[in-house]
Amino acid sequence: MQTVFHLIADDPDQRQTALTIAKNLTEDDSVEIDDIAIVAQAEGIEPLTAGGDGSNMVEELLETGVAVKACGNTLELKDLAESDLVDGVETVPSGGGELTRLQDEGYAYIRP
Repeated sequence: MQTVFHLIADDPDQRQTALTIAKNLTEDDSVEIDDIAIVAQAEGIEPLTAGGDGSNMVEELLETGVAVKACGNTLELKDLAESDLVDGVETVPSGGGELTRLQDEGYAYIRP
């Protein structure tokens, strides 16, 4: 099974909840998970920025093999560079496009 989490909310608690659920999924032995991805766009980009609120959890998730992806359109809109992101975060052209692609590949979509 494959799961993608969508970070888009301006609410820090909602972003933290999504990251916590992703972390819990990496530790859940009752389900067979092949891949976990996180796609962040709009205000959900904050935890992916170096030193951003939640960046420590993003670093931990990357270490466990979770794919973390930042929306290139959001980076441009917020005048952020790839160098502003946590090491290991991948940039994709658009968050919506990446979510569509992953769901087409069979990823379950979760947005807490």
